[in-house]
Amino acid sequence: MELADLYRFLKPLHITLVLASGVLFLVRGLAVLSGRRWGMAPRVRHLSYGVDTLLLLAGVSLWWLLGLNPMRHAWLGTKLGLLVLYIVLGSLALKRARSRVGRWLSFSVAVAIFLFMLSVARWHHPLGFLRP
Repeated sequence: MELADLYRFLKPLHITLVLASGVLFLVRGLAVLSGRRWGMAPRVRHLSYGVDTLLLLAGVSLWWLLGLNPMRHAWLGTKLGLLVLYIVLGSLALKRARSRVGRWLSFSVAVAIFLFMLSVARWHHPLGFLRP
């Protein structure tokens, strides 16, 4: 398999996994915040972990394949920094925040960050849809 073939496989896989991960977080978050226990059920959590693990592997593979460096490519550095913030806020939203308001606020900001990360990735610019 040539590198071009690998790229043609990895990019759509990565995009599909990004969308699946976002939808899973959105659905789980709304379930948990509305008091539904299934949002934190082991099968649902493991599905989410599996999708996120595959997403990470696909992303790192693309990163390696394309020779990207987050210190040289500001959009990638921005996306990785936002990813860490998204993970922390997601954890607060689903289980760690002490209050209902804190969970809702964490969830709302996490969804906004996810959408902003999509725009950063789409336009390859650290400001995403806010780019000049």
